[in-house]
Amino acid sequence: MNARVRAVLRKELREFRRNKLVVGTMAALPVIFVALPLTSVLAVKAGTPLLAIKGVVGGAGLGLFLVPLLLPTIVAGYAVVGEREQGTLEPVLSTPVRREELLIGKALAAIVPTVAIAYALFTLFVIVVRLFAVPEVLTLVWRPAQVVAIVLFTPLLVAFSIWVGLAISVRSSDVRVAQQLATLAVLPMAGLLALFTFRVVSPNVMTAIVGAVLLLVIDVGAWRVVSGLFDRERLLTRYGGP
Repeated sequence: MNARVRAVLRKELREFRRNKLVVGTMAALPVIFVALPLTSVLAVKAGTPLLAIKGVVGGAGLGLFLVPLLLPTIVAGYAVVGEREQGTLEPVLSTPVRREELLIGKALAAIVPTVAIAYALFTLFVIVVRLFAVPEVLTLVWRPAQVVAIVLFTPLLVAFSIWVGLAISVRSSDVRVAQQLATLAVLPMAGLLALFTFRVVSPNVMTAIVGAVLLLVIDVGAWRVVSGLFDRERLLTRYGGP
């Protein structure tokens, strides 16, 4: 990571810390996503039919995947149009930082905290399940495919959401609209993840690895698309005025 990317990363993190909406949402959503799954799995009693347990655990797994999928849209949706509203977009676009460096710096500012939060929530979830849930639940939660999927999918889902959010933020003129559209745009991915968590698609390690490779390809393609949309001259012309 070069000095210009680090400078963009530091600036973005400072901006996010000052924004109460971003900080509040990133603090509240993870609590909701971990509280609801934990409540569901801890409510399962010994002797509950296996099919019912699988449904509960599948819903909990989907909730954990929604953290890296939905949380970054709050940050990414703000990344460009939010700077325009704060009056900081033109100075940033006028710097010698290259387009790719600017985008990577903005992306990392969302990737780092979101991945850390998602991994911490999964760790907490597994610890609580191990301590308090019935053995049938623990067996389904602590499956190699599930662990591999969480580890591999989390940063890739975060990156996917960020590129979607940035693409919409570049074209939008309102922060809340950008964030809402970004959230809607990633929902089809949530549907695909549901196939895995509810075991419609066989949840094995190879499936998780293949899915991760496909996500990586999608992320690279999305980055190239966003790079093409991020036209400095057009943004300066569009947003440079009062």
